[in-house]
Amino acid sequence: MKIIKVIEVIASSDRSFDDATENALKEAAKSVQNIKSIYIKEMKAKVENNKIASYGVNAKISFGVEDKQ
Repeated sequence: MKIIKVIEVIASSDRSFDDATENALKEAAKSVQNIKSIYIKEMKAKVENNKIASYGVNAKISFGVEDKQ
């Protein structure tokens, strides 16, 4: 039986939501193998002086786990 696990990662960027998503994926890939998908649960931006100062995402990352039977 194939098992899929999900972790939640919060990441940010000063460039874009896409970049924040890439940062979440890169960070997760440092300790997780076999990543299958990423789902952006929430997006938010920090505003300073009427301009976006940083972008943030709350991402759910799914990955496969080997069955060791």
